[in-house]
Amino acid sequence: MQARRVGWMIGGVALLLALPALAAPVYRHVDANGNVVYSDEPGQGNRVDLKPITVVDPAEVESRSRPAESTPTSPSAVDYERFAITSPSNGETLPTGQGGNVQVQLAIEPELQPGDRVQLRVDGKVSQSPMHTSVFALSQLERGEHQIQAELLDAQGQVRLSTPAVTLYVQRASVNLPANPNNPNSNNR
Repeated sequence: MQARRVGWMIGGVALLLALPALAAPVYRHVDANGNVVYSDEPGQGNRVDLKPITVVDPAEVESRSRPAESTPTSPSAVDYERFAITSPSNGETLPTGQGGNVQVQLAIEPELQPGDRVQLRVDGKVSQSPMHTSVFALSQLERGEHQIQAELLDAQGQVRLSTPAVTLYVQRASVNLPANPNNPNSNNR
C-alpha cells in the first residue's frame, strides 16, 4: 500500500516537472479588422513574454482540539420578557377584499435566540412548521371566527411560551348576494 502511494507521488512530481517543457510560446498580432489575436503559431505576430503566475501559499490553520464531551448549554436558556401577537389585534375583522389573507406579527423580547423557533396555531391546529421568525403570513382563511395563537419552541421542539389566543373575524363574499362586487360569481349587471 505504501509503495503504491510513493509511486503515485513520484509520477505526480514527474508530471509537474514536465509541464513547463510542454508550454508553447504565445504570439500576438492585429488582424485586418483591428482585432487583437493571440495564437501559438508565429505567423505575422510578435512573441509575447508571459509573466510567471503569482502563487500565494495558503495560511496555516491552527488545529483546535475540541474539549471533552460536556453537557451542551442551551442557547435558548434566555428568559423572554415579552412574547405576544401585535398584529392582528384581538377582535379585528378582515374585510372581504383581503380574501382571508393576514400577516401575523409577534413582539419577542429579547430577540429570538438561535435554536428557538415559533409556530402558529389557527383554531388549535398547527398552521405552519416552526420557523426562526417573528412574522408569519396566513392565507385563505375561511369565512368566520378564528383563534390565532403563537408558541415559542426550544431547540428540542418543546413549547416554552404561548401567547394568549387572538380572535380574528374573516369576512367573505356571499353567494347569496349576487350583486356584491367582491363576489367572483357575480355578473355585475
